[in-house]
Amino acid sequence: MSITRQHLSGPTRLDLTNRERIDWHDHDVHQLIHPSQGVLQVSTPMGAWIVPPHRAVWVPAGVAHSHQAHGPTQMRNLIFDATVNPLRLDRPTVLAVSPLLREVIISLTTEPQVGADSRANLERVALDQLRRVEELPACLPTPNDPRLARIADLLHGEPSDQRSLADLGRAVGASERTLSRLFRQQTSMTFPQWRSQLRLQHSLILLSTGASVTSVGTACGYHSSSSFIETFRRAFGVTPGRYSRESHPAVAG
Repeated sequence: MSITRQHLSGPTRLDLTNRERIDWHDHDVHQLIHPSQGVLQVSTPMGAWIVPPHRAVWVPAGVAHSHQAHGPTQMRNLIFDATVNPLRLDRPTVLAVSPLLREVIISLTTEPQVGADSRANLERVALDQLRRVEELPACLPTPNDPRLARIADLLHGEPSDQRSLADLGRAVGASERTLSRLFRQQTSMTFPQWRSQLRLQHSLILLSTGASVTSVGTACGYHSSSSFIETFRRAFGVTPGRYSRESHPAVAG
């Protein structure tokens, strides 16, 4: 994996087309990444996050990452000096974005830029909001063991695959007990927890394309629309139907 150091000097907005990628890179500053429109996949060596418009991801200075857009996406970035860490986090983390923080991010990343005094005030508000935000358990850890990686590839390719861990173990040449132990060691999750997180992330991507709630639930392996809706609501605080309606808000600038 080749990593490029990219230098950021201020807030940025980048419009990405569907499936457009930004290859592996890092920064010498902390970064708050917010897709005000569309859905952004942020990958790091430790795992991946699917970030919808009501979320943001904190990426500490020096952490390698890449991006991929799902649907037309407006990626907005705030930067913070490496000595300024309002979250006191040393790992990438997905955060809930309040309506106020969202508007501050949009204001700071919209051309023409606000004046110096207004900018300073907005940056203070952003720092205050970041000290209050909720950290969310939204990461899909990347397992290192080749057998787990093979299972991950199979399920990424077909999230609706209903095979048990024992069945998948026969496909990759390992026992259920061994794989279960490795999942807990390498992802800090049980296999069912990891697969549930994968399905939820995949559902965000499919919903960003405008697919129906019923078809998304089926494609992600849920036995019924009601079980998908309830699982999604518990994870994200909204139903998938409401999420789909709110995922592509009209944004000025």
